[in-house]
Amino acid sequence: MKLAVVGGGSTYTPELIDGFARLRDTLPITELVLVDPAADRLELVGGLARRIFAKQGHPGKIVTTSDLDAGVEGADAVLLQLRVGGQAARNQDETWPLECGCVGQETTGAGGLAKALRTVPVVLDIAERVRRANPDAWIIDFTNPVGIVTRALLQAGHKAVGLCNVAIGFQRKFAKLLDVAPSEVHLDHVGLNHLTWETVVRIGGPDGENALPRLLAEHGDAIADDLHLPRPVLDRLGVVPSYYLRYFYAHDEVVRELGTKPSRAAEVAAMEKELLEMYGDPALDEKPALLGKRGGAFYSEAAVDLAASLLGGGGSPYQVVNTYNNGTLPFLPDDAVIEVQAAVGRDGAVPLPVAPVDPLYAGLIANVTAYEDLALEAALRGGRDRVFKALLAHPLVGQYAYAEGLTDRLIAHNREHFAWA
Repeated sequence: MKLAVVGGGSTYTPELIDGFARLRDTLPITELVLVDPAADRLELVGGLARRIFAKQGHPGKIVTTSDLDAGVEGADAVLLQLRVGGQAARNQDETWPLECGCVGQETTGAGGLAKALRTVPVVLDIAERVRRANPDAWIIDFTNPVGIVTRALLQAGHKAVGLCNVAIGFQRKFAKLLDVAPSEVHLDHVGLNHLTWETVVRIGGPDGENALPRLLAEHGDAIADDLHLPRPVLDRLGVVPSYYLRYFYAHDEVVRELGTKPSRAAEVAAMEKELLEMYGDPALDEKPALLGKRGGAFYSEAAVDLAASLLGGGGSPYQVVNTYNNGTLPFLPDDAVIEVQAAVGRDGAVPLPVAPVDPLYAGLIANVTAYEDLALEAALRGGRDRVFKALLAHPLVGQYAYAEGLTDRLIAHNREHFAWA
C-alpha cells in the first residue's frame, strides 16, 4: 500500500508518522511519500520520520520528494495538508481583519475566506495531477478550510473525503471523562466544518445510551473551560458546541482579546523554528513533546482510521467526515458539504441519519452554507465583487462597510496569490 502526503514538510508531519507507525496493523503501509516544495524542511522532517519508523519497527519505506507527479504516482491515497503562503499568510489572515473590528482567524470570517481563495485553485491543480497519475486514488483533505476545499474537490469529480480533528478530540475527551474506551463513544456530531455541535453523546454505538446530560451535569465546568465559554451557556444550550462557535457566540469579546496578544500564527512560527531544530538532531527518534502544542491533536488516528476504511482495511465503520449532504440536512442543498457521522467504506462516506436540527443551529448552518457557496464561487472565478458578496454574507461580517474594508485588505494582502488581481 502506497500513501502520499502533500505538505509532508509540515512540522506536524511527525505526529502523522507516529500514528502510521503505531497503527500499522490497521493501515499496513509499504511506501510513504512525503511531498513538499520546501526541500530543506522536507529533509529534516523526512529524516525524523525514518527514525520514528525504525524505532517502532515499521517495515515501510519513507521517500521524500519535491516532485508532486512522481510522489503521487501509484498512490492508493493522497493526504492533503498544505498551507498556501505558509505561516506568513496565516499571520496576515489573523491580523488585518482586526483593523475592521472583525475576528481574525485562519479558517472562518474574512481570514478564512482569504485562505480559501488562495487554497482552492492550488488543491484543484494537485487533485487533477493525482487523477492523471491514478484515477482510483482517494484524496483525504485535511487542508483548511476543509468544508470549502472538500466541496471544490467533490464538485470537480474527485474521489475525496474531508477530515477534521474536532470530533475525535471531543470523543477522546468525553471518553476520559466517562472512563470508557474511545471506541465506545459515538457522537451525534452535526453541522459544517468548524461549525458543529455535539447534540448527543452515545455510549456503546449509534443506538447506545445518551450520556450528554450526565457529562454536562458532572463535568460542565471543565468542558466550558476548554471551550472558553461560560458554564451557563452550555447549560442553556444542552449541547456542546465546537470551540470555533466562540467566534460567533462571543465575537466582540474575542476581537478584544486578539488585539492584546501576538497572533496564533506568530506563536506557531516560533514553535516551528524550535521544532525544526529538534528534527535536525540525528538522535531524536520520536515526536517531541513540544509538538503537542502545535495543534491538530489526534489527527494521525483519524487519518489512519479514514484511510483504512476507504482502502478496505480495518477502519471504524462510523467516522465523522466532511462529505456531500445528499438530503441528510433537509434545509441544505444536496451538494452542500456537511460534517457528520458517516458510514465509511471502499465506496466512500454515506452520512448517517441526523435527528431534526434545532432552529438555533440550523439557521447558522444555513447562513454559513450560503457564505461557502459564494466563497467557492469567488475562489473559482475571482473578482472583487464576488469577494465582497462572500464577506457580506458571512455572519461574522454582515455589514456593507465592514465588507468593503475587508475586501480591500484581503486583496491587498494576497495579490501575489490571485491571478485575477
